[in-house]
Amino acid sequence: MPQALTSEFRDSLAAHSATSSVVETAALSDALAERLDGPAVATPLPFAGASLDDLPVTLDPTPAELEAAEFGVTAAEFAIADYGSVVLRMDTAGTEPVSLFPETHVAVVAQSDIEPDAEAAFEALDGAVNTARASAVIATGPSATADMGGLVYGAHGPRNVHVVVLSDR
Repeated sequence: MPQALTSEFRDSLAAHSATSSVVETAALSDALAERLDGPAVATPLPFAGASLDDLPVTLDPTPAELEAAEFGVTAAEFAIADYGSVVLRMDTAGTEPVSLFPETHVAVVAQSDIEPDAEAAFEALDGAVNTARASAVIATGPSATADMGGLVYGAHGPRNVHVVVLSDR
């Protein structure tokens, strides 16, 4: 079932002009290094064995570093397979600004945290959000608007989205 959900999730991402890759945790640093070809900011990743230490990223960025960043790397709490969405929990590490300000958002999610649909994701997130009185954002593909005519990407957030699925989590 995880493979089927991962395939559905990746297909849904592609339908929303987002890209994805599937790697084991041990290969995450190399996979990120291939993508980050400009200034990058990040929040700590909660996955054992996943480190950003050898990557050119700034943790706990200043507003100026956020403004200059081309890439933002965050963990996703969940993914929703049939929507191609990631659920980002707002936290003190700065997940929200790191996911919104740079041109490209790179989200990292555990394969075991891909839920089949929104109902399953809300059930999984409900207890954690209510207990901690936290909030979360459901992000689906690059930011886009057609308010002023043709479709424009990056109007209210990232112009590009890439999701890395950790296949051994």
